[in-house]
Amino acid sequence: MKELVGIAERVAAQLIARKQTVAVAESSAGGLISASLLAVSGASAYYLGGAVVYTRDARRVLMDISDDGMKGFRSSSEPYAQLLAEQMRSRFKCDWGLSETGAAGPTGNRYGDAAGHSCMAVAGPAAEVMTLETGSSDRFANMQVFAATALKLLLRKLEG
Repeated sequence: MKELVGIAERVAAQLIARKQTVAVAESSAGGLISASLLAVSGASAYYLGGAVVYTRDARRVLMDISDDGMKGFRSSSEPYAQLLAEQMRSRFKCDWGLSETGAAGPTGNRYGDAAGHSCMAVAGPAAEVMTLETGSSDRFANMQVFAATALKLLLRKLEG
């Protein structure tokens, strides 16, 4: 967790310096992205909110994305990660939306992705989407790597 908070401190410094805000949607990171950002003192200046979108019901209720709205998308994919990031940015009217969706393990998901598979996206003044494959079935280790990678993705956009 210490590594995550260290990355979050760098993200926070960038957001505060720019007077910008972020909202987070995460799935297999289980709230670690948001927890890391909130562990930094002064988080209320830049963190507007977050959601753990772990199930279809959570997607419908928290993200207001219906089953019809998922046509052409599947969870744990780059297009879905991008949709989540854009949805967070739009719904919270913030500068940055950050998302993560994947399969932490110890087994893969029902879409055929192996444990350790995660897609993440940043939506904002700069945007990027990426896929990470850890090759590990260690659930908690994957959750930590997913969160760290998502935070680093946002940090790259902030520093770039």
